[in-house]
Amino acid sequence: MLALGVVAGVWTASRRCVLDRIQPIVITDLAPWLVGGVMVGARALYVMTYWKEQFAGQPLWHIFNLRSGGLVFYGGLIGAVVSTYLYLHFKKQPVWKVADALAPSIALGHAFGRIGCLMYGCCYGRPTDLPWGIQFPAGHPTFPAHVHPTEIYESLLNFGLYLALAWLYRRKKFDGHVFGVYLVSYAIIRSFVELFRGDYPLDQYHFGGMVSPGQFVSIGILAAGVVLLWLLAPRQSEGKPA
Repeated sequence: MLALGVVAGVWTASRRCVLDRIQPIVITDLAPWLVGGVMVGARALYVMTYWKEQFAGQPLWHIFNLRSGGLVFYGGLIGAVVSTYLYLHFKKQPVWKVADALAPSIALGHAFGRIGCLMYGCCYGRPTDLPWGIQFPAGHPTFPAHVHPTEIYESLLNFGLYLALAWLYRRKKFDGHVFGVYLVSYAIIRSFVELFRGDYPLDQYHFGGMVSPGQFVSIGILAAGVVLLWLLAPRQSEGKPA
């Protein structure tokens, strides 16, 4: 599902960027750097998050063995932002125009990715008596309880976000507008879904167990989106380049 999400994201972004007079080849050439940044960042944050539980005292190669655990989306997002910025800066491409073209596709790719999480059995929810609760097979940490399908919640919300951002792209007020809105919107979505997550060790919660790791990072992502929108809007409204 991750591969399908990447393909869908790259294809839709390459189609969309034409509206900003960007050659689709810019997106396709960027794709390997984007994917590389996602994988490195996502794995790095996962290892840091679950170091004590899964990696402390293990051989170094264990870090690179994806069978020992997975990827963290926020790490992938940060890694992708860094690798994309470096590539676009090196190639002298318009960073914020490309970021706007990519933003809806990030949400679309993430929607597919969360279905992969459901199939893998990670990112699962808390126990629930609601009729749409799901039961994972025997051997899963939650078995035999029924739990919130948090992967489906986030997949549907990301797909809705994709549609909203694709609509906004044709109506954006300045370069960076769509990407900034994505950061703010996803931080809110993620914070909401985190209310139903049940896969974090208790010692990873912040502020007396009130804030999950995902919500904690969301605070920074939300702030980054607000600051980005604030910085870019006046610069371009005054006719200055981004």
